[in-house]
Amino acid sequence: MSDTKLREDICRFGRSLFERGLTPGSSGNISVRLDDGGWLVTPTNASLGFLDPAKMSRLDGNGRLVSGDAPTKEVPLHTALYQTRASAGAVVHLHSTHSVALSMLPEIDPRAALPAMTAYYVMKCGQTALVPYYRPGDPAVADAIRGLAGKYSSVLLANHGPVVSGDTLEAAVFATEELEETAKLYLLLRGLNPRYLSPEQLADLTRTFGLVLPDHPH
Repeated sequence: MSDTKLREDICRFGRSLFERGLTPGSSGNISVRLDDGGWLVTPTNASLGFLDPAKMSRLDGNGRLVSGDAPTKEVPLHTALYQTRASAGAVVHLHSTHSVALSMLPEIDPRAALPAMTAYYVMKCGQTALVPYYRPGDPAVADAIRGLAGKYSSVLLANHGPVVSGDTLEAAVFATEELEETAKLYLLLRGLNPRYLSPEQLADLTRTFGLVLPDHPH
């Protein structure tokens, strides 16, 4: 895909996420890996609703700025996912309300932040890890993500928000949206003893769609 098309796609998806209230103000960032090993990423302090394709930050394979505006301070967390997940073609990080709320609950299992609530959550997100709180832009968050050894495509940053990778930008955006909706379901049903997918149903999904999940059933 051409550089121009990728820039336009980042702006299009960013605006869609912003207009639906999935990341407010100048929060959130998006990156896409390029064929030469570098990547495009949204600039620092930029609203996803008002991105300019020409001002997108272009980085080399080592995360150094090549052209465009200064990149988001969250470059370390994007870098960590690209380094540990060879299949990652794009990364989306939002401050979506229900996912942030989920990350603050005391009962959340860091190895499986959500149970297998729906088939599409399992198919698009697999399982979601929770990493401890670090201030925005802290390089230590990259070490925490690297510590997951590439087993998770979706990660919750405690008191901060989700960061999700996908094979393509569209896949990463759709998975992030699925994570947010599942977090919303969890909060709506919390304390009501809902029925989750059974181990047999989960095994059927895994076989049918060739899913590779971390070895940690909820």
